[in-house]
Amino acid sequence: MRYSSLTRRIAGEGTDAWLTHLLAIERLARGEDIILLSIGDPDFDTPRPIRAAAEAALEHGRTHYSPIGGEPALRNAIAAVSSPVLGRTVDPGEIVIYPGAQAALYTLAQCLFDPGDEVITPEPTYVTYEGVLGAAGATMRQIPLRPERGFHLDPADLERAITPRTRGVMLNFPHNPTGATLTWEEAEAVAKVVTRHDLVLISDEVYAALTFDRPHLSPASLPGMAERTAVVSSLSKSHAMTGWRCGWSITPKPLVAHLVNLAMCMYFGVAQFVQDSAAEALTHAGEELAAIRSAYARRAHLVVDLLGRVPGLVVRMPEAGMYIFADVRGTGMDGKQFASALLDAVGVAVTPGEGFGPSGAGHVRITLGTGDARLRNACERIERFVKSGALISSGRP
Repeated sequence: MRYSSLTRRIAGEGTDAWLTHLLAIERLARGEDIILLSIGDPDFDTPRPIRAAAEAALEHGRTHYSPIGGEPALRNAIAAVSSPVLGRTVDPGEIVIYPGAQAALYTLAQCLFDPGDEVITPEPTYVTYEGVLGAAGATMRQIPLRPERGFHLDPADLERAITPRTRGVMLNFPHNPTGATLTWEEAEAVAKVVTRHDLVLISDEVYAALTFDRPHLSPASLPGMAERTAVVSSLSKSHAMTGWRCGWSITPKPLVAHLVNLAMCMYFGVAQFVQDSAAEALTHAGEELAAIRSAYARRAHLVVDLLGRVPGLVVRMPEAGMYIFADVRGTGMDGKQFASALLDAVGVAVTPGEGFGPSGAGHVRITLGTGDARLRNACERIERFVKSGALISSGRP
């Protein structure tokens, strides 16, 4: 069988990030005692009011085609919660609903970029970005988020990366995998670069509701940015709804028609009962969101406290999200070696940082999506692994 060139463009290096996780899944299926800290799937049940909304929707026959751009009730709810964040009145007509934020990113890339365009992305970069941009024929041009800066964006790097082929910037703050946020100064500098060079910005803000110490700042809220920014978000992490597959974009209205045209070719709308549940989450699940956010902050402190005492590891408290990005270079191993040996030795699965880009080398991503007791057990296993000499006995340098 002959394959299209698309198959090469979507098979970027980021796919390697999942190898340890897939091996761990296989071992778990065989009945082994494996602790999965390698994927961002919350252990929380979707809050009861959201599930109840789905049950009610199903009872009322909400299982038919929905408007391709999204149900009015959900678009209205997103507009209401987004307006204070973006500092303006968001029109529901600026919103498109997708089966997850990943579909939103893909659809936006297809409608905004042509083959040969360059799109600047900070790295460590979420592993699907290369494939998303590659599918559109665009090239991902990475700039570093350096560990010594707490993985915060250096606007000077963004300016230096501009070339005549640059068409856009794709940001992810709060950041996966590092948990870094965007400061006012950084956001302002990004806005100046984007407007000065007449670029478009895709702002992936799926962790916006999970900041710990200060509110989320969207670059789309700065002057002159609304007309050139596409904001992407979802309820997957904030409301424990990963499997529901419901995300959205907020864009200038002229772009909406193109996004809906592509959606018509791809998935023809998101299930009605899913959208009803998402509207319920945004309007009536505030207490549940606060509890989930508090749990992630508590778990992050737990992991930092436990692993911070382990020689060879450097861990920092994230500013948002559900991950710890741990520096393992002090063990003499890179992230791939550490993750592989850790799984073999003590049955803990983490994600090697190399899969997220060069700045992630020598790090591993630890997901906080498991209970406190299980998380403590995992940290104790990691400590035992590092201190036991398993690094040397594994045959790796």
